Amino acid sequence: MPPPKTTGEPHSLKLSEPIPLTRHPAAVYLDSLAPGSLPTMRQALNAIASLLTNNECDALGLDWAKLRYQHTSAIRTALKKNYAPSTVNKMLCALRRVLKEALRLDLIDPNDYAKAVDLGTIKDKRKIRGRALTRDEIADLLDVCIDDSSPQGARDAALIGILRGAGLRRAEVASLELKDFNPETGALEVHRGKGGKDRSVYIPESAIAWVKSWIEVRGDAPGALLCPIRKGGEIQLRQMCPDAVLKIVRRRALQAGVESFSPHDFRRTFCSDLLDAGIDIVTVQKLAGHASPVTTAQYDRRGEETKRLAVQKLGF
Repeated sequence: MPPPKTTGEPHSLKLSEPIPLTRHPAAVYLDSLAPGSLPTMRQALNAIASLLTNNECDALGLDWAKLRYQHTSAIRTALKKNYAPSTVNKMLCALRRVLKEALRLDLIDPNDYAKAVDLGTIKDKRKIRGRALTRDEIADLLDVCIDDSSPQGARDAALIGILRGAGLRRAEVASLELKDFNPETGALEVHRGKGGKDRSVYIPESAIAWVKSWIEVRGDAPGALLCPIRKGGEIQLRQMCPDAVLKIVRRRALQAGVESFSPHDFRRTFCSDLLDAGIDIVTVQKLAGHASPVTTAQYDRRGEETKRLAVQKLGF
C-alpha cells in the first residue's frame, strides 16, 4: 500500500525520544482494551503509524499528538482504498481513541484535536456476511452433543446453548467464569466485552438446563465456566481460547451434517430471531452489546409485509 500524501516529512511525525508509557496516548489506549480487542487494535495502530512514516515506525514510535486533519483525512482515504468498510471504520475508531487520550494527557490542542477526529465513517452497502441457522440445524447440533456421553458432549451442549441463547461473541463466551452464571435466572455477566463494556444477558430455560448439566460434570470449583478437556477426559479449570470455540463448533457441524458456519452466525441468528419475534431494536442492541442500533439493524430480515402491517396500526 502506498503511503498517503501528507504535508511535512514522515520522519517529523516520529517521536524524537521515547516517552513513559503512562504518557503515551497509544499505550494508554491499548492498556484500556479487553484482551480480545487488544491484538486487532494494536495491529490497526501499527498499520496507521507505518503508513504515516513510510514504514519507519510502529504505534509506539509515532508522535500521535502531532497529527492534524491533513494527516487523518489522508489516512482515511488510504485505508478506504485498501480495506473493507468495516475494517476501515474499526481502524478509524482506534485512531480517534488514541487522539482522545492525547487530548486527555494535554498533548494536543483541543481545536487541533476536534479537527483531526472530524472524519466521516465509511458506509458499507454490502449485505451482511454469514447466515442465520434454522431451528432444525440448531436441534441437530444439540443432538450430536447430547448423544456424546463424554465430558465434551456436556460442555459443547452448554456452549451451543449459550451461543444460541445469549448471542455472545466467541471471545466473550471463552472468558466466562463459573461465578458469572446464575442458575436460577439464567443470567450471564459479561465482563469487558467489545469496547471494554460490561453487560448482563440471559439464556432461555432450555439452555439453563444444558449449562447446569455441564456444571455437574465440571464441578463447582472456581474458574472458567467452559473449560478445555484433555483426551483422557481431564477437565482443566482454565479459560479456552476463542479459536477453541470455533474448532468445537466446526467439529459439531461436521458431525451433525450441518452446512459450515461460524460462531458469529449464532449471534446473527440470535439478533434476527429476536427482531422477527417483535422485540424492539433497543432491547436487542443491549442484549447483543452493540454500540449503536444501526449495527443491530443490519440483522433485521423482516420484509415489506412487516412494514405494511406496521402502518395498519395507525389510526385517523
